[in-house]
Amino acid sequence: MADQPAVVAHDLVKVFAKGRVRALDGLSLSVGAGTVLGLLGPNGAGKTTVVRILSTIIAPDEGTAAILGYDVVRQADQVRRSIGLAGQYATVDENLTGQENIVMVGRLSHLPMKVARARSDELLEQFGLTEAAHRPLTTYSGGMRRRLDLAAALVARPPVLFLDEPTTGLDPQSRNDLWLVIEQLVAGGVTVLLTTQYLEEADRLAHRIVVVDKGTVIAEGTPASLKADLGTTVVAVSFADPEQAARAAALLTVTGRRRPIVDRSVVELTVEEGPKTAAEALRALDAAGIEVAGLTVREPSLDDVFLSLTGHRAEIALDAEALAVTPGAAPPEGGR
Repeated sequence: MADQPAVVAHDLVKVFAKGRVRALDGLSLSVGAGTVLGLLGPNGAGKTTVVRILSTIIAPDEGTAAILGYDVVRQADQVRRSIGLAGQYATVDENLTGQENIVMVGRLSHLPMKVARARSDELLEQFGLTEAAHRPLTTYSGGMRRRLDLAAALVARPPVLFLDEPTTGLDPQSRNDLWLVIEQLVAGGVTVLLTTQYLEEADRLAHRIVVVDKGTVIAEGTPASLKADLGTTVVAVSFADPEQAARAAALLTVTGRRRPIVDRSVVELTVEEGPKTAAEALRALDAAGIEVAGLTVREPSLDDVFLSLTGHRAEIALDAEALAVTPGAAPPEGGR
């Protein structure tokens, strides 16, 4: 892995809706060459806005960014020749076959027809789509379309790849297949910036993670360091209803080094001594007459980190920011 970062962003600012929505508010990040950076955050945090700026789709209002040393505004053509982009919505043409889609992207990337066709055959085989190469996309499953979208992003062999929630909505097997492809690409030297709300995905693929909220970075580090910062053990106590959980949280506030987190009818404590704290919590709740429905003691996960930092768990949802670059669309009410 090279010492110089392949992707750098410094103090990015982006506003929408005539200044009413501040999607990015001084966001900075860097991605080491040949590594995966996982960009996490709740819906509306600014994730997709970052990707669109880095891929030259939109320009920042303030701040700078560069890909392999090329400025995304002043040297946009060089940037576009250096990157591939695949998102959660397949950018393939419904009216073409799989092979025709790949060839079309190759020609748009200024590859000679012979090279584009050869590259198409190579990618279709790599992504397990050879048998479906001449079928129209209307016959493709969601997982097949997503694999084709990623294949299209790789036609010109870009050294930097942006993946914006690429596995959203896929079944577990299709998701795992894409993870294997991404791991192979990185092993071959490709740099990846990955936005995702699947914490398992970030834990498996990312060398480093940046957590964003309200357009700014609120935490960063390796998956292991972020979990270690949270604490060594999570004690999760469940109750019959949210009202009892709220009562319990007030009682257990002094038990852990962090304030308890209430997630509906579950109270989670981040502590150093899990079994001891669990026993103390049960005694305190019993003395207060609060009945416990269940209790688990486990190691922290990235989901716990996300919950602690943002106040809620990661969830998959559509985002109004997608309208920001759609001609004639209404202005977004938030950035991702």
